[in-house]
Amino acid sequence: MAMQQSEIESMILEALPDAVIEIQDLAGDGDHYQAKITSSAFEGKSMVQQHQMVYAALKGKMGGELHALALTTATPK
Repeated sequence: MAMQQSEIESMILEALPDAVIEIQDLAGDGDHYQAKITSSAFEGKSMVQQHQMVYAALKGKMGGELHALALTTATPK
């Protein structure tokens, strides 16, 4: 079962309210996405910690409803 892009964005924004999110559906199937997420919440965190924050925001949907998510995370300039 695929996830809608809007659902992914909503879940991330719930956890990271200041996030600027750019998502692309890589395969057109709702299962393989690429996302760039910029948030001040990532400040001082390693890339692994930043990605863990995003995965936590998705509340266990990674690997199930959402098969693949290629992440790029950053802090605002």
